[in-house]
Amino acid sequence: MPVKSAAASADENEDTSGFAGAVDWSVAARTGAKLVRPGPATSRYTAEAAVEELAAASIRAEGPVRETTGLADGLPVPDAHVVDRAGWIAAAASSMKHLTGDDDGTPPSGLLGGKPAGLQAGAMLAFLSSAILGQYDPFTGENGTLLLVAPNVIAVERALRVSPSDFRLWVCLHEVTHRVQFSSAPWLGGYMRENVGVLSDGTDEPLSDVANRLSGALKARKNPSGSSKSEDAGIVGLLRATQPQPQRDAIDRLLVLGTLLEGHADHVMDAVGPAVVPTVAQIRGAFDQRRQRKVNPLQRVIRALLGMDAKMAQYVRGKAFVDHVVAAVGMERFNTVWTGPDTLPLLSEIEDPDAWIARVLG
Repeated sequence: MPVKSAAASADENEDTSGFAGAVDWSVAARTGAKLVRPGPATSRYTAEAAVEELAAASIRAEGPVRETTGLADGLPVPDAHVVDRAGWIAAAASSMKHLTGDDDGTPPSGLLGGKPAGLQAGAMLAFLSSAILGQYDPFTGENGTLLLVAPNVIAVERALRVSPSDFRLWVCLHEVTHRVQFSSAPWLGGYMRENVGVLSDGTDEPLSDVANRLSGALKARKNPSGSSKSEDAGIVGLLRATQPQPQRDAIDRLLVLGTLLEGHADHVMDAVGPAVVPTVAQIRGAFDQRRQRKVNPLQRVIRALLGMDAKMAQYVRGKAFVDHVVAAVGMERFNTVWTGPDTLPLLSEIEDPDAWIARVLG
């Protein structure tokens, strides 16, 4: 499939993460490219038309997103990069290299220089590359990089049997919202790097302490009256359970931020209405059914290990939070959330948006 290059120069990262050198991201990119599955069969004409329409839709989506959110008014509209699956893998590896501080010249560490971890990361990226429709990368390029994965968009619109033009614009509304979020709140990128840095700060605590926390979490799961919080479920819950408090707090902050970003983007996708996407109700219904469909046991395990089910929950929980707050106070007052770290919702407030309104808006 003909696509534009996904390569973009990374901004210099002054802070070195403890993750730096742990993964050879060049190996990850090469491994992912070798393992990636081909996209759906299409004619050259269909492929080129999809690339052109997605690029145009990314520009067209900017106006409705800015009007609906009240954000990023007057800022430049950068071109999207329409890529194939291998292009997304290369871009994702580049972004992770920047986020973990590996672009500062730190040599790969560990056995064989981080190559084993690079092989594992490459396999993970290959699996994910067939599921990603689009992604905004705030860590590369002068204004970030908006990626749209053309073969995946084509595959999903065929599976859902929806209008290709409407679906492509609908996807762009979501991804452009992410671009607007980060361009309107430039502190978000640094906030993410800061919390990733906290996660990489290892501690010398005894292994018995980690084992005790994990044992307690497993016992709580077996207790019918135990925690029912979504952050305590699945692989993410077990990961949280093994972490000391500083790292657990960082995980929670990243979970909250991801939930807010995805929920806000989903809210905007639907808020623009049929005037922009005439078949939006049909697309939303079909897409939600697809999210809830059953998968085979192996796929279920892989999805859990990669946190994909947790991400699906982020969309639902985040959208409910944004829907409630916007209905209660309006979009202009909701936008206070982008002011700084202190105005982001707490983990408990995602399920109790009125508590966020009382704490932040008074």
